Amino acid sequence: MAIAIRKSDEIVKLKKAGEIVGKTLQHLQNIIKPGMTLQQIDSIGEAFIRQHGAEPSFKGLYGFKGSVCTSLNQVCIHGVPNETVVKAGDILGLDIGTKLDGYYGDAAITMGIGEISPEDQELIDCSRDALYHAISLIKEGMRFKELTKILEDFIVSRGFVPLREYCGHGIGTSPHGEPNIPNYLEGKPNQGPKIKNGMVFCIEPMVCKKSGKPVILEDHWSVVSEDGLRTSHYEHQIAVVDGKAMILTQV
Repeated sequence: MAIAIRKSDEIVKLKKAGEIVGKTLQHLQNIIKPGMTLQQIDSIGEAFIRQHGAEPSFKGLYGFKGSVCTSLNQVCIHGVPNETVVKAGDILGLDIGTKLDGYYGDAAITMGIGEISPEDQELIDCSRDALYHAISLIKEGMRFKELTKILEDFIVSRGFVPLREYCGHGIGTSPHGEPNIPNYLEGKPNQGPKIKNGMVFCIEPMVCKKSGKPVILEDHWSVVSEDGLRTSHYEHQIAVVDGKAMILTQV
């Protein structure tokens, strides 16, 4: 399947969807406190998205029941909202998708609940810093596998490992599409498709402490590392404009 090239008016629409994602993540980050349940967080996120004229695109997607992926502590991605209470010292991943006028937005953060350990802060910093480092180096003509190598090298340089079997992705008039953008390199970086102006995709470093082998929990959604340790996840949706990356999900 070919990687879509978006026209400037489409990128404007994708940016509008993306900005609602960014605002929702910022809103949740500002109000989440110890004692709230994951279900409460999900409900607040859904209401905020709808108040801004968009639909929560994750709700019902592939059978997912929530609007916000709430990934707590060991859960790296796809955490299901439930009655679990967050407490001080936890770390919480929030992954949000929107749909607005037929176009999709998607981004994620990992945040600390109250005061967290230096080790957990380093873990969060790794996924966030890997994301922005990779975005800063994107340019027209580089290969997606080069981008993957940048992500992996950065994560490993911080003493962590990328989650395997999951990846960033294209996005546009559907929530997921070509290309797949893993955080670990298979093959050589000088292989595969090149990044072109008009391409829109999500980069999402998923960071584990010791093992990148994924395990899916009994809810059939939540993904953890086989090492059983805490994880971190960050994501932005970007468009390639004038030869470089423009973040669509930044507030």
